[in-house]
Amino acid sequence: MQMTPMIESFVMHFGEMGSRWGFNRTVGQMYALLVVSDEPLSANQIAEALNISRGNVSMGLKELQGWRLVQQQHFPGDRKDYFQALGSIWDMAQRVFEERRKREIDPTLSVLRDLLLDKPANAQEAYAQSRLKEMHDLLESITTWSEELQRLSPEKLNTLMKLGSGVGKVLDMKDKLVNKR
Repeated sequence: MQMTPMIESFVMHFGEMGSRWGFNRTVGQMYALLVVSDEPLSANQIAEALNISRGNVSMGLKELQGWRLVQQQHFPGDRKDYFQALGSIWDMAQRVFEERRKREIDPTLSVLRDLLLDKPANAQEAYAQSRLKEMHDLLESITTWSEELQRLSPEKLNTLMKLGSGVGKVLDMKDKLVNKR
């Protein structure tokens, strides 16, 4: 596959962003290439387009499969494996968020729960536990909220996002009404 300047610009940028989202630059570039490709690509096509080794592509594809972001395909009469991005852009965003939650938030919640079960030995630990409880409660709320969001259809999510700051204004009005009573 020959990348146009526009596609190359996107692929390179997505690689840089991927490193911030939890996978390395090359894996991000591979995924971006599959997202914008209108046909499934073989590992050789990916390696050639990105000018990377076939082994690097193989490892990257395994990682993307672990994130459930790509699927493997076979075509009759062709022994090569082909790969394509799974689902819509909304599906991608949800999978990335879900995987990051599993890898980052869930382990932190587990540690916080364990630490909150311990009886504080002194005032310093009691204070520390109160802060840990705040952190735990915030992460629990975020997790619950995100799970509820993931159950919404893309259309409802899009509507919710368009409401944006309007929701904050409604809440501010509610607070003013409650405080006037």
